[in-house]
Amino acid sequence: MNEPIRASNTPFAVDVEAGKCYFWCACGRSQKQPFCDGSHQGTTFSPLRYDALVSERVFFCGCKQTARPPLCDGSHKH
Repeated sequence: MNEPIRASNTPFAVDVEAGKCYFWCACGRSQKQPFCDGSHQGTTFSPLRYDALVSERVFFCGCKQTARPPLCDGSHKH
């Protein structure tokens, strides 16, 4: 498996908390999107760590095609 599974056609809006780290699912297999649940086991994918510097709403990529992982860059529109 070299290509991620498209988990969503839209980004996931998440209110992150300053000082916390989050692990974004890069493979698209997780049942806890947009976060990793370990479903990448046996693939070439690994989750990507996101460290929240401030408390704010961010948009995690759902299509897994972003050029700015883990955040959405609008790639789902193409």
